[in-house]
Amino acid sequence: MTQTDQAANVVPVLNRHFRLQWEPVQDSFVLLYPEGMVKLNASAGEILNACDGKRSVIEISEFLENKYPDADGISGDVIDFFSAAEDKGWTHFV
Repeated sequence: MTQTDQAANVVPVLNRHFRLQWEPVQDSFVLLYPEGMVKLNASAGEILNACDGKRSVIEISEFLENKYPDADGISGDVIDFFSAAEDKGWTHFV
């Protein structure tokens, strides 16, 4: 199994110190944490919104491809996003 395959099969979970919510004033999803807020771009917001602690990275990719048919083949981008989100401390894997 390649490293990419391993990354695709893990289940991401939002760090308990962060809360994802839609902010109408910002017209975007934001991550709230004790020290502040991170405004997410549309793609990042959709990816984290699909992160429910049950779906694997590949299942999240498939969910988003079904929700947005023009987004075919995004699994590599979703894997890269979760890698960056883990580096920033937003998520971890179970």
